[in-house]
Amino acid sequence: MRDYDEATSFLGDWGPFQLTIFFLLSASTIPNGFNGMSVMFLAATPEHRCLVPDSANLSQAWKNVSIPWEEKDGQPVESRCWRYRLDTLRNYSALGLLPGVDVNVEDIEKEKCLDGWRYDRDLYHSTVITEWDIVCDNDWKGPLTTSLFFAGVLTGSFISGQLSDSFGRKKVLFGTMAVQTGFSIIQVFSISWEMFTILFLIVGMGQISNYVAAFILGSEILGKSARIIFSTLGICIFFAVGYMILPLFAYFLRDWRTLLMALTVPGLLCVPLWWIIPESPQWLISQGRIEEAEAIIRKAAKQNKMSVPAIIFGTAELDGTKQRQIRRYTFLDLLKTSNIAIITVLTIFFWLTVSIGYFGVSLNTPNLHGDPFLNCFLLAAIEVPSYIIAWLLLRHVPRRFSMCGTMLLGGVVLLLIQLVPQSLHILSTVMVMVGKFGVTAAFSMAYVYTAELYPTVIRNMGVGIGSMSSRVGSVISPYFVYLGAYNRLLPYILMGSMTVIMGVLVLFFPETYGRPLPENLDQTQNVKGLCCKKNSHNKFHENSDNLKNGIILITTKL
Repeated sequence: MRDYDEATSFLGDWGPFQLTIFFLLSASTIPNGFNGMSVMFLAATPEHRCLVPDSANLSQAWKNVSIPWEEKDGQPVESRCWRYRLDTLRNYSALGLLPGVDVNVEDIEKEKCLDGWRYDRDLYHSTVITEWDIVCDNDWKGPLTTSLFFAGVLTGSFISGQLSDSFGRKKVLFGTMAVQTGFSIIQVFSISWEMFTILFLIVGMGQISNYVAAFILGSEILGKSARIIFSTLGICIFFAVGYMILPLFAYFLRDWRTLLMALTVPGLLCVPLWWIIPESPQWLISQGRIEEAEAIIRKAAKQNKMSVPAIIFGTAELDGTKQRQIRRYTFLDLLKTSNIAIITVLTIFFWLTVSIGYFGVSLNTPNLHGDPFLNCFLLAAIEVPSYIIAWLLLRHVPRRFSMCGTMLLGGVVLLLIQLVPQSLHILSTVMVMVGKFGVTAAFSMAYVYTAELYPTVIRNMGVGIGSMSSRVGSVISPYFVYLGAYNRLLPYILMGSMTVIMGVLVLFFPETYGRPLPENLDQTQNVKGLCCKKNSHNKFHENSDNLKNGIILITTKL
């Protein structure tokens, strides 16, 4: 049986057909960039304090001292959740007594915000938090909102592959686009936090599913060299472009309903792509639909002005597909030997850590000093050079050292933030950007490295278990941000420590740079230190082709 790339080599690598597919599928992930991080602004928590209604009949002097002071990050701030008892203040005010002169204010009993809150409207006119007063005793709902979105992403990552294999890449791509766009529009009209959150979970399912479908479809349609750039740079950078657009929308649209609608409308622009983007010929072949696959290839050849052989795919392709399905492997094979089991455990912890670092730093943007819109843009923009550096490292540097170096860079910088004086806000932001740079580079290389670690027969499952672990990390990450509301340094200390530890542990992974991809379980390399016997160093001259052919049908983040 001929290889698919060999059978379609007459198309060339970068004709009009490939360019069209490359840019349209990459551009289809731009909405994923701003929708995936939109919760930063939709559910932002502005400064707030207890509302003291005019009906309290307090003199101006007593109104000025009605909110007690607390200490936060070593600085005195007005309490967000407590006020002095209004009936006591009213009595003192009626008697003409003065605070600090006739009465020691700190001796007055405190009470919760019984009349609601007064929010600072300078940055955000309206958010989900201010809409339903998700503060103080209800502040646990804030990180839960974000976590449930990522729980939807986790669920979507479970089902998207099965749906794509059963119904086709194209149908799942546009079907999940419709889910994300349609439920986001309904979400605009939410009448309660519960409704908003349930819809957000469904949007998360659609968000990751259409991203994965776009990744798979592009990887299968494009030729070898085009597939390389699409998998490592194209789809990632377009995601980052969407991420950079988010703060621009949020800056001009300060009401959460208006912002959400504006972020949703671009999804409608993808509808015409249905008549331009074809189904995956490889998927059609796997379903025995050889004639349909050939029709797509012939149309592509006509677009590229290439001559087409009389027969592109023969019955051997269908027979080969059936033969590959004889031997089935399960997730238990990821634990079959002690060596593979250790690789799997390390992979799970690695993906969990790098995901917490990436999403934790990204979602913690509102807790940074300075303008949150500018900070968000800078943290999004730093991803572009990060992806480029990751691509170069994969081409020229051993995997373990690439991963270790980028994770140590990110982790150490995040730990050092605590040493920066609060007055040096710009330096703190720059260090956060450097930390994000390192973690993002490690995250983008994780898929390739994991694909190379596992043998062909369980490679999809190995990458799948890693990707699933990253989704669990994204569900946990909002609670790291939640800690930042109480101590701005605590999230960085925790994320930095975890990243540094994992950066050291990654050195125990086998080295895959310059080596052929393992085909079966017996060819899996040993974990460093597990066995004193070293594997032979069989150099593979086209190591980057191994990497690029090993970039399988997976997604690189959300």
